[in-house]
Amino acid sequence: MNDSTSVNTASILDRAKTVLIGNYGRMPIVMARGEGVYLWDTDGRRYLDLFAGFGGGILGHCHPELVAAATEQARTMWHVGNTFHSIPQTELAERLNKFALTGQAFFCHSGLEANEAAVKLARLRGASQGKAKWKVVSLNKSFHGRSLAMIAATGNPAVKAGFEPAVPGFTQVDLGDMEQLTGACDDETAAILCEPIQGEGGIHALPTDYAVELRKLCDARDITLIFDEVWTGCGRTGKWFGHQHFTLGASGTGESVTPGRYCITPDIMTLGKAIGGGLPVGVMFAKPDIAKLMVPGKHGCTLGGNPICMAVSKTIFDVIERERLLDHATRLGEHAVKRLRDEPKLRDRIRDIRGRGLFLGVELKTPPDKIVERALEKGLIINLTSQKVVRLAPPINITPAEWDTGLDLLIDVMASQ
Repeated sequence: MNDSTSVNTASILDRAKTVLIGNYGRMPIVMARGEGVYLWDTDGRRYLDLFAGFGGGILGHCHPELVAAATEQARTMWHVGNTFHSIPQTELAERLNKFALTGQAFFCHSGLEANEAAVKLARLRGASQGKAKWKVVSLNKSFHGRSLAMIAATGNPAVKAGFEPAVPGFTQVDLGDMEQLTGACDDETAAILCEPIQGEGGIHALPTDYAVELRKLCDARDITLIFDEVWTGCGRTGKWFGHQHFTLGASGTGESVTPGRYCITPDIMTLGKAIGGGLPVGVMFAKPDIAKLMVPGKHGCTLGGNPICMAVSKTIFDVIERERLLDHATRLGEHAVKRLRDEPKLRDRIRDIRGRGLFLGVELKTPPDKIVERALEKGLIINLTSQKVVRLAPPINITPAEWDTGLDLLIDVMASQ
């Protein structure tokens, strides 16, 4: 364990300002180490982390099994180009087939890159149909990344500002408005891209009936349905993947989730954040009849599928399954919603609570004043999005006691506004 108190925090902050581009709104804190759901800064202060590095730390900090998987793989094979097969890539793809749907994987570094690959594959599918299908329809309040193409796909004007002219071929419609969506799709539409739960947009979930209509529309018009599961993948919502909440009875169509139940499935699913447990991993996962169109030369990623990252990623699935963390996330999420809704101190402050499992948004009636900073002063890490939505995405293996401690601190912070 490093002695973080021996580090001169002010010196690190001054040096960082000189050598790092200021594209992040960083706090004047230098984090030095982590363990479980806690982080310690260079002054030795401890923080309860209820945001897990934008959801990436799905099993918390320095999980011993993930450390062991990375260490063993690093001692075995560090890197090999994708002109060769590797065991960890295959084993992770097999887990996706087990827990998601029948498909094939392309590995990259981030959810952004996975979304770019998905749009390319959708266009390839359109071309294979003998049509000039290249347009993508997404949703307002969405977020799909910060490349030029994904800025165009994102339904947030603030993200687009300063990067005009927009990459052509992308348009947005309002979530839930099927008439508007249907009207936006024409003979040149290759894909519909959406998040099962909008993350940056304020934790807005797609209703199941809307997802059903999405699937019907895509089937009727040969449009590729892409679910951006960068936030909702790997158990965060209480299901392995967010689209598995869109369940139907036995008469429905889709992938079987439990006997007699089916879920609306995408043609392509994209993953990031939690899939790497904090390491840079992105995945585009496509149904085989579509995946086969991405032949050699059409796309690639030099370090995508790095053996160390893959070894960690596959271990994440093993831990979640063994420890039954899907049910755990569901229970803790339900507990948090009830606690916050029943809390007398917050009765006049909360407008709504949204989300599933341990991916929650608490919308306040008015924009809070420096709530993230005030939480940090109490030793709590949270996030604010859409000006007044407090966003919670802790490690899903957080204990009930740790979760309640975090909720106690959160209640105090919100009540003191």
